[in-house]
Amino acid sequence: MTRTRIEGLLAAFPKLMNTGKQHTFVETESVRYVYQPMEKLYMVLITTKNSNILEDLETLRLFSRVIPEYCRALEENEISEHCFDLIFAFDEIVALGYRENVNLAQIRTFTEMDSHEEKVFRAVRETQEREAKAEMRRKAKELQQARRDAERQGKKAPGFGGFGSSAVSGGSTTAMITETIIETEKTKVAPAPARPSGPSKALKLGAKGKEVDNFVDKLKSEGETIMSSNSGKRTSEAAKVLTPPVNMESVHMKIEEKIALTCGRDGGLQNMELHGMIMLRISDDKFGRIRLHVENDDKKGVQLQTHPNVDKKLFTAESLIGLKNPEKSFPVNSDVGVLKWRLQTTEESFIPLTINCWPSESGNGCDVNIEYELQEENLELNDVIITIPLPSGVGAPVIGEIDGEYRHDSRRNTLEWCLPVIDAKNKSGSLEFSIAGQPNDFFPVQVSFISKKNYCNIQVTKVTQVDGNSPVRFSTETTFLVDKYEIL
Repeated sequence: MTRTRIEGLLAAFPKLMNTGKQHTFVETESVRYVYQPMEKLYMVLITTKNSNILEDLETLRLFSRVIPEYCRALEENEISEHCFDLIFAFDEIVALGYRENVNLAQIRTFTEMDSHEEKVFRAVRETQEREAKAEMRRKAKELQQARRDAERQGKKAPGFGGFGSSAVSGGSTTAMITETIIETEKTKVAPAPARPSGPSKALKLGAKGKEVDNFVDKLKSEGETIMSSNSGKRTSEAAKVLTPPVNMESVHMKIEEKIALTCGRDGGLQNMELHGMIMLRISDDKFGRIRLHVENDDKKGVQLQTHPNVDKKLFTAESLIGLKNPEKSFPVNSDVGVLKWRLQTTEESFIPLTINCWPSESGNGCDVNIEYELQEENLELNDVIITIPLPSGVGAPVIGEIDGEYRHDSRRNTLEWCLPVIDAKNKSGSLEFSIAGQPNDFFPVQVSFISKKNYCNIQVTKVTQVDGNSPVRFSTETTFLVDKYEIL
């Protein structure tokens, strides 16, 4: 088909289309137009009259589902901006006038053209570049050392390199190169956080972890989305938000809780399980023989369990954590779990944050109302993200009212409701939006958050030495994380 022929067919389409009827196709003497309205635009498929219209409708439906994968809104300027991405995707659906047997996931894979061999090749090439740079630094240091040795012995410094440069200029140039390289290395290493103890390994060359990090950074710079091994959970992401306190004392406690919760969409707690632990880290061996004073204000029926080496009778009688043998010391420079607890319940009043999602069908889709309420008012939840799944291929949702902010991910077909803080002053909020779909399309709803206050009121209030009961300065780091939080 010539370009003039195609332009003529497209120019004739608006005149042939009858808006008053419910048909989705128009026929002329030679061709058939199969079309589908998409908000203010139309997706048009031009076929011969002897083509199978059922197959054409299925192909048209696949075309229309591809567009929201690349365009956030079904508008002319958004289509123009991503025109090449759409053409490449369309080319995977139809080849030489016939439909290919592909689905949406395959189209996404083909257009991304992700190559494992290319990544390996780039990783090898970067490793070779790093080795070459390391060799260059080593040579520069050797040259600088040779110049210094010559100066100490009173000899004339040897000239390095050609192009008629004198010995002095060659030596000074080498020194400048070496100093620049060393200064660059120092600049790179400086931001790394210092370890509490032990020798630093920041300048160790050829470390495997560093190669992997550089490989991942390179992929990120090329636009790849790199996810951690716990891609389904946000625990690792949330843990990065709460960095350890800068003023870590010689005796440091880490109190961590993780919650796994499943609720029904019509109400009712199916299961809630919470695990907590106190980790002790001692960085000075003179504080090895200590006792922890634990304050347990929990009213929910938590089951406590001490480490086998901890004196259980002492803990039961006086809420003190100490070793069975008072003459022994706690391990130094290692995290030791001294106390853990577990809570499992189906009592609805124990839910820390209730989520109520109400999808209701309307004439052109669904109106969804979702609200949250903080039941444990002593908690302060940070970086709360409530993720609502959306039906695919229907475009972006129309947001009515919202407390906080939202993000629409058209590739994963999700709507993320983002709230920086939920506490007693901001204990409830709501979100309303409209979109095409069925009520079942908006479940399961997933929640993630992080808190610096733990759910069960278990704290270490004091640390004393075994000999003399003299108080010891200590620091505490508290984290409350989500392992799984779903409304099914």
